Amino acid sequence: MSRFAKSPWIIHYDASSCNGCDIEVLACLTPKFDVERLGVVNTGNPKHADIFLVTGAVNEQSAPVIRNIYHQLPEPKVVVAVGACAATGGIFADCYNISGGADSVIPVDVFVPGCAARPEAIIDGVVQALGVLKKKQQEMTALANSLDKVLIQRAQPDDAPEILALQKTAYQSEAEIYGEGSLPAQQQSLAELEADFTRVPDLAQPFGWSGPLPMPVAAGQIVFLKAVVNGKIIGAVRGYQWGEAAFLRRLIVHPYFWRRGIGRRLVTELEQAFPQAKRFEIFTGRESTKSLGHFRKLGYQEFQTAQYSPAVTWVYMQKERQ
Repeated sequence: MSRFAKSPWIIHYDASSCNGCDIEVLACLTPKFDVERLGVVNTGNPKHADIFLVTGAVNEQSAPVIRNIYHQLPEPKVVVAVGACAATGGIFADCYNISGGADSVIPVDVFVPGCAARPEAIIDGVVQALGVLKKKQQEMTALANSLDKVLIQRAQPDDAPEILALQKTAYQSEAEIYGEGSLPAQQQSLAELEADFTRVPDLAQPFGWSGPLPMPVAAGQIVFLKAVVNGKIIGAVRGYQWGEAAFLRRLIVHPYFWRRGIGRRLVTELEQAFPQAKRFEIFTGRESTKSLGHFRKLGYQEFQTAQYSPAVTWVYMQKERQ
Protein backbone atom coordinates (compact mmCIF):
# COMPACT_ATOMS: atom_id res chain seq x y z
CA MET A 1 0.00 0.00 0.00
CA SER A 2 2.93 2.36 0.58
CA ARG A 3 3.51 2.61 -3.17
CA PHE A 4 -0.08 3.82 -3.67
CA ALA A 5 0.24 6.49 -0.98
CA LYS A 6 3.55 7.77 -2.36
CA SER A 7 2.61 7.74 -6.04
CA PRO A 8 -1.07 7.32 -6.90
CA TRP A 9 -1.74 7.18 -10.65
CA ILE A 10 -4.89 8.89 -11.89
CA ILE A 11 -6.89 8.69 -15.09
CA HIS A 12 -9.25 11.56 -15.85
CA TYR A 13 -12.34 11.38 -18.08
CA ASP A 14 -14.64 14.26 -19.01
CA ALA A 15 -18.15 12.82 -19.34
CA SER A 16 -19.96 15.86 -20.76
CA SER A 17 -19.00 18.90 -18.73
CA CYS A 18 -18.79 22.62 -19.52
CA ASN A 19 -15.01 22.18 -19.14
CA GLY A 20 -14.94 24.26 -15.97
CA CYS A 21 -13.93 21.31 -13.80
CA ASP A 22 -11.54 20.04 -16.49
CA ILE A 23 -9.64 23.32 -16.37
CA GLU A 24 -9.39 23.03 -12.59
CA VAL A 25 -8.07 19.47 -12.88
CA LEU A 26 -5.39 20.80 -15.22
CA ALA A 27 -4.69 23.59 -12.74
CA CYS A 28 -3.68 20.95 -10.22
CA LEU A 29 -0.79 20.09 -12.54
CA THR A 30 0.43 23.68 -13.01
CA PRO A 31 3.38 25.07 -11.01
CA LYS A 32 1.12 26.74 -8.42
CA PHE A 33 -0.22 23.41 -7.12
CA ASP A 34 2.10 20.92 -8.87
CA VAL A 35 0.60 17.68 -7.57
CA GLU A 36 3.24 15.73 -9.48
CA ARG A 37 5.79 16.82 -6.89
CA LEU A 38 3.70 14.81 -4.41
CA GLY A 39 3.95 11.72 -6.61
CA VAL A 40 0.55 12.04 -8.28
CA VAL A 41 0.79 10.90 -11.91
CA ASN A 42 -1.83 11.63 -14.56
CA THR A 43 -1.88 8.62 -16.92
CA GLY A 44 -3.83 7.94 -20.07
CA ASN A 45 -3.92 4.16 -19.58
CA PRO A 46 -6.64 2.84 -17.23
CA LYS A 47 -4.65 -0.36 -16.66
CA HIS A 48 -1.97 1.73 -14.96
CA ALA A 49 -4.32 3.86 -12.84
CA ASP A 50 -5.38 3.55 -9.21
CA ILE A 51 -7.88 6.44 -9.12
CA PHE A 52 -10.56 7.24 -11.70
CA LEU A 53 -11.38 10.97 -11.83
CA VAL A 54 -14.71 11.77 -13.54
CA THR A 55 -15.93 15.27 -14.41
CA GLY A 56 -19.20 16.24 -16.01
CA ALA A 57 -22.68 14.73 -16.12
CA VAL A 58 -23.28 11.33 -17.67
CA ASN A 59 -25.20 11.00 -20.93
CA GLU A 60 -25.99 8.10 -23.25
CA GLN A 61 -22.77 8.55 -25.20
CA SER A 62 -20.38 8.77 -22.24
CA ALA A 63 -21.96 6.04 -20.06
CA PRO A 64 -20.45 3.02 -21.90
CA VAL A 65 -17.06 4.76 -22.04
CA ILE A 66 -17.10 5.31 -18.28
CA ARG A 67 -18.01 1.67 -17.69
CA ASN A 68 -15.25 0.45 -19.99
CA ILE A 69 -12.61 2.60 -18.30
CA TYR A 70 -13.82 1.54 -14.86
CA HIS A 71 -13.63 -2.18 -15.66
CA GLN A 72 -10.12 -1.79 -17.02
CA LEU A 73 -8.74 -0.30 -13.81
CA PRO A 74 -7.03 -3.01 -11.71
CA GLU A 75 -8.23 -3.77 -8.21
CA PRO A 76 -8.19 -2.07 -5.80
CA LYS A 77 -9.48 1.10 -7.43
CA VAL A 78 -11.25 4.27 -6.35
CA VAL A 79 -13.64 6.54 -8.25
CA VAL A 80 -13.70 10.29 -7.55
CA ALA A 81 -16.58 12.37 -8.95
CA VAL A 82 -15.36 15.95 -9.37
CA GLY A 83 -17.87 18.79 -9.42
CA ALA A 84 -21.63 19.10 -9.11
CA CYS A 85 -22.29 17.61 -12.54
CA ALA A 86 -20.35 14.42 -11.81
CA ALA A 87 -22.12 14.16 -8.47
CA THR A 88 -25.75 14.74 -9.44
CA GLY A 89 -25.91 15.98 -13.03
CA GLY A 90 -25.65 19.58 -11.77
CA ILE A 91 -27.48 22.27 -13.69
CA PHE A 92 -27.92 19.78 -16.56
CA ALA A 93 -29.70 17.18 -14.40
CA ASP A 94 -33.12 17.83 -15.95
CA CYS A 95 -31.91 17.71 -19.55
CA TYR A 96 -33.43 15.02 -21.74
CA ASN A 97 -30.06 13.44 -22.53
CA ILE A 98 -28.56 13.40 -19.02
CA SER A 99 -28.87 10.25 -16.90
CA GLY A 100 -27.30 11.77 -13.78
CA GLY A 101 -23.93 11.74 -12.06
CA ALA A 102 -21.13 9.22 -12.35
CA ASP A 103 -22.76 7.02 -9.70
CA SER A 104 -25.58 6.30 -12.15
CA VAL A 105 -23.23 3.98 -14.09
CA ILE A 106 -20.37 3.01 -11.72
CA PRO A 107 -19.79 3.02 -7.93
CA VAL A 108 -18.37 6.33 -6.68
CA ASP A 109 -16.20 6.44 -3.55
CA VAL A 110 -15.47 10.18 -3.16
CA PHE A 111 -17.52 13.22 -4.19
CA VAL A 112 -15.78 16.58 -4.65
CA PRO A 113 -18.29 19.48 -4.51
CA GLY A 114 -18.11 22.67 -6.50
CA CYS A 115 -19.17 24.33 -9.74
CA ALA A 116 -16.45 24.41 -10.77
CA ALA A 117 -14.54 22.42 -8.15
CA ARG A 118 -11.47 24.29 -6.90
CA PRO A 119 -8.02 22.73 -7.28
CA GLU A 120 -7.64 22.59 -3.49
CA ALA A 121 -10.87 20.58 -3.24
CA ILE A 122 -9.78 18.22 -6.02
CA ILE A 123 -6.45 17.56 -4.29
CA ASP A 124 -8.29 16.98 -1.02
CA GLY A 125 -10.55 14.51 -2.83
CA VAL A 126 -7.50 12.61 -4.08
CA VAL A 127 -6.14 12.50 -0.51
CA GLN A 128 -9.47 11.04 0.67
CA ALA A 129 -9.34 8.57 -2.20
CA LEU A 130 -5.99 7.32 -0.93
CA GLY A 131 -7.66 6.50 2.39
CA VAL A 132 -10.39 4.57 0.59
CA LEU A 133 -7.76 2.84 -1.53
CA LYS A 134 -5.89 1.74 1.58
CA LYS A 135 -9.08 0.35 3.12
CA LYS A 136 -9.93 -1.60 -0.04
CA GLN A 137 -6.42 -3.00 -0.22
CA GLN A 138 -6.70 -4.18 3.39
CA GLU A 139 -10.06 -5.80 2.66
CA MET A 140 -8.64 -7.64 -0.36
CA THR A 141 -5.67 -8.82 1.70
CA ALA A 142 -8.09 -10.11 4.33
CA LEU A 143 -10.01 -11.95 1.62
CA ALA A 144 -6.80 -13.48 0.30
CA ASN A 145 -5.95 -14.67 3.79
CA SER A 146 -9.42 -16.24 4.14
CA LEU A 147 -9.29 -18.47 1.08
CA ASP A 148 -9.63 -21.53 3.26
CA LYS A 149 -13.18 -20.28 3.84
CA VAL A 150 -14.09 -20.04 0.14
CA LEU A 151 -17.53 -21.55 -0.49
CA ILE A 152 -18.54 -23.06 -3.84
CA GLN A 153 -22.28 -22.52 -4.21
CA ARG A 154 -24.99 -22.64 -6.86
CA ALA A 155 -25.39 -19.13 -8.25
CA GLN A 156 -28.82 -17.54 -8.47
CA PRO A 157 -30.27 -15.07 -11.02
CA ASP A 158 -29.81 -12.15 -8.63
CA ASP A 159 -26.05 -12.87 -8.71
CA ALA A 160 -25.99 -11.98 -12.44
CA PRO A 161 -24.83 -8.32 -12.06
CA GLU A 162 -21.90 -9.29 -9.82
CA ILE A 163 -20.94 -12.24 -12.03
CA LEU A 164 -21.07 -10.06 -15.15
CA ALA A 165 -18.84 -7.40 -13.56
CA LEU A 166 -16.39 -10.13 -12.54
CA GLN A 167 -16.55 -11.63 -16.05
CA LYS A 168 -15.61 -8.29 -17.63
CA THR A 169 -12.68 -7.95 -15.23
CA ALA A 170 -11.44 -11.53 -15.55
CA TYR A 171 -11.53 -11.49 -19.36
CA GLN A 172 -9.68 -8.19 -19.67
CA SER A 173 -6.32 -9.95 -20.01
CA GLU A 174 -7.80 -12.06 -22.81
CA ALA A 175 -9.15 -8.95 -24.52
CA GLU A 176 -5.65 -7.49 -24.51
CA ILE A 177 -4.41 -10.57 -26.40
CA TYR A 178 -7.12 -10.66 -29.06
CA GLY A 179 -8.25 -7.05 -29.17
CA GLU A 180 -11.11 -5.22 -27.49
CA GLY A 181 -14.54 -6.42 -28.59
CA SER A 182 -13.29 -9.73 -29.99
CA LEU A 183 -14.55 -12.00 -27.22
CA PRO A 184 -18.21 -12.93 -26.58
CA ALA A 185 -17.62 -12.81 -22.81
CA GLN A 186 -16.71 -9.12 -23.06
CA GLN A 187 -19.78 -8.34 -25.13
CA GLN A 188 -22.43 -10.20 -23.11
CA SER A 189 -25.13 -7.98 -21.66
CA LEU A 190 -26.79 -8.28 -18.28
CA ALA A 191 -30.10 -9.26 -19.91
CA GLU A 192 -28.38 -12.07 -21.82
CA LEU A 193 -26.66 -13.38 -18.69
CA GLU A 194 -29.89 -13.28 -16.70
CA ALA A 195 -31.63 -15.21 -19.48
CA ASP A 196 -28.94 -17.92 -19.33
CA PHE A 197 -30.08 -18.80 -15.80
CA THR A 198 -33.43 -20.05 -17.09
CA ARG A 199 -32.96 -21.00 -20.74
CA VAL A 200 -32.21 -24.47 -22.07
CA PRO A 201 -29.34 -24.62 -24.59
CA ASP A 202 -30.44 -24.91 -28.20
CA LEU A 203 -30.05 -28.52 -29.36
CA ALA A 204 -29.34 -27.31 -32.88
CA GLN A 205 -26.45 -25.11 -31.74
CA PRO A 206 -25.21 -25.79 -28.20
CA PHE A 207 -24.45 -22.84 -25.97
CA GLY A 208 -20.95 -21.57 -26.69
CA TRP A 209 -20.27 -24.22 -29.33
CA SER A 210 -18.96 -23.38 -32.80
CA GLY A 211 -17.47 -26.69 -33.95
CA PRO A 212 -18.99 -29.89 -35.39
CA LEU A 213 -22.12 -30.93 -33.53
CA PRO A 214 -22.25 -34.20 -31.57
CA MET A 215 -25.41 -36.32 -31.65
CA PRO A 216 -27.87 -34.89 -29.09
CA VAL A 217 -29.52 -37.12 -26.52
CA ALA A 218 -30.81 -34.76 -23.86
CA ALA A 219 -30.27 -31.26 -22.62
CA GLY A 220 -30.73 -29.49 -19.31
CA GLN A 221 -30.63 -25.98 -18.01
CA ILE A 222 -27.33 -24.20 -17.59
CA VAL A 223 -25.78 -24.68 -14.15
CA PHE A 224 -23.99 -21.71 -12.60
CA LEU A 225 -21.51 -22.07 -9.73
CA LYS A 226 -19.88 -19.25 -7.80
CA ALA A 227 -16.90 -19.03 -5.45
CA VAL A 228 -17.76 -16.85 -2.47
CA VAL A 229 -15.62 -15.54 0.36
CA ASN A 230 -17.00 -13.18 2.99
CA GLY A 231 -20.10 -12.66 0.86
CA LYS A 232 -18.15 -11.53 -2.22
CA ILE A 233 -18.15 -13.48 -5.49
CA ILE A 234 -14.53 -13.96 -6.58
CA GLY A 235 -15.02 -16.73 -9.14
CA ALA A 236 -17.68 -18.41 -11.26
CA VAL A 237 -18.20 -21.06 -13.92
CA ARG A 238 -21.19 -22.36 -15.86
CA GLY A 239 -22.01 -25.47 -17.82
CA TYR A 240 -24.69 -27.82 -19.08
CA GLN A 241 -25.10 -31.44 -20.14
CA TRP A 242 -25.92 -32.26 -23.75
CA GLY A 243 -26.09 -35.93 -24.56
CA GLU A 244 -23.32 -37.81 -22.79
CA ALA A 245 -21.06 -34.77 -22.61
CA ALA A 246 -20.98 -31.89 -20.16
CA PHE A 247 -19.85 -28.55 -21.56
CA LEU A 248 -18.00 -26.20 -19.19
CA ARG A 249 -18.02 -22.53 -20.07
CA ARG A 250 -16.52 -19.22 -18.92
CA LEU A 251 -14.38 -20.16 -15.96
CA ILE A 252 -13.59 -16.82 -14.30
CA VAL A 253 -11.59 -15.88 -11.21
CA HIS A 254 -10.80 -12.36 -10.09
CA PRO A 255 -7.19 -11.57 -11.10
CA TYR A 256 -6.33 -10.75 -7.48
CA PHE A 257 -7.03 -14.40 -6.58
CA TRP A 258 -5.30 -16.15 -9.45
CA ARG A 259 -2.97 -19.08 -8.72
CA ARG A 260 -4.78 -19.96 -5.49
CA GLY A 261 -6.61 -23.09 -6.66
CA ILE A 262 -10.04 -21.46 -6.97
CA GLY A 263 -10.40 -22.25 -10.67
CA ARG A 264 -9.52 -25.89 -10.05
CA ARG A 265 -12.16 -26.13 -7.32
CA LEU A 266 -14.81 -24.57 -9.54
CA VAL A 267 -14.11 -26.95 -12.41
CA THR A 268 -14.08 -29.97 -10.09
CA GLU A 269 -17.37 -28.98 -8.45
CA LEU A 270 -19.04 -28.35 -11.81
CA GLU A 271 -17.91 -31.73 -13.13
CA GLN A 272 -19.52 -33.34 -10.08
CA ALA A 273 -22.75 -31.48 -10.86
CA PHE A 274 -23.16 -33.73 -13.93
CA PRO A 275 -22.85 -37.29 -12.57
CA GLN A 276 -24.29 -38.84 -15.75
CA ALA A 277 -21.78 -37.20 -18.08
CA LYS A 278 -19.14 -39.53 -19.53
CA ARG A 279 -16.85 -36.78 -20.77
CA PHE A 280 -16.30 -33.06 -20.30
CA GLU A 281 -15.48 -30.39 -22.83
CA ILE A 282 -14.17 -26.85 -22.52
CA PHE A 283 -12.55 -24.36 -24.86
CA THR A 284 -10.31 -21.30 -24.84
CA GLY A 285 -8.38 -19.17 -27.31
CA ARG A 286 -5.31 -20.52 -29.06
CA GLU A 287 -3.18 -17.62 -27.78
CA SER A 288 -4.40 -18.03 -24.18
CA THR A 289 -1.38 -20.01 -23.06
CA LYS A 290 -2.12 -19.66 -19.34
CA SER A 291 -5.65 -21.04 -19.75
CA LEU A 292 -4.43 -23.87 -21.97
CA GLY A 293 -1.81 -24.83 -19.38
CA HIS A 294 -4.36 -24.64 -16.57
CA PHE A 295 -6.82 -26.94 -18.34
CA ARG A 296 -4.06 -29.41 -19.23
CA LYS A 297 -3.21 -29.66 -15.53
CA LEU A 298 -6.87 -30.51 -14.90
CA GLY A 299 -6.63 -33.42 -17.34
CA TYR A 300 -8.05 -31.81 -20.49
CA GLN A 301 -6.47 -32.44 -23.89
CA GLU A 302 -6.95 -30.60 -27.20
CA PHE A 303 -8.99 -32.42 -29.83
CA GLN A 304 -9.96 -29.76 -32.39
CA THR A 305 -9.84 -26.08 -33.30
CA ALA A 306 -12.37 -23.74 -34.89
CA GLN A 307 -12.02 -20.23 -36.29
CA TYR A 308 -14.31 -17.84 -34.43
CA SER A 309 -13.06 -14.61 -35.99
CA PRO A 310 -9.96 -13.39 -37.85
CA ALA A 311 -8.35 -12.68 -34.47
CA VAL A 312 -9.66 -15.62 -32.43
CA THR A 313 -9.23 -19.37 -32.90
CA TRP A 314 -10.93 -21.60 -30.34
CA VAL A 315 -9.08 -24.63 -29.02
CA TYR A 316 -11.51 -27.32 -27.82
CA MET A 317 -10.37 -29.63 -25.02
CA GLN A 318 -11.92 -32.71 -23.48
CA LYS A 319 -11.37 -35.40 -20.88
CA GLU A 320 -13.09 -38.64 -20.03
CA ARG A 321 -14.69 -39.17 -16.63
CA GLN A 322 -12.37 -41.17 -14.43
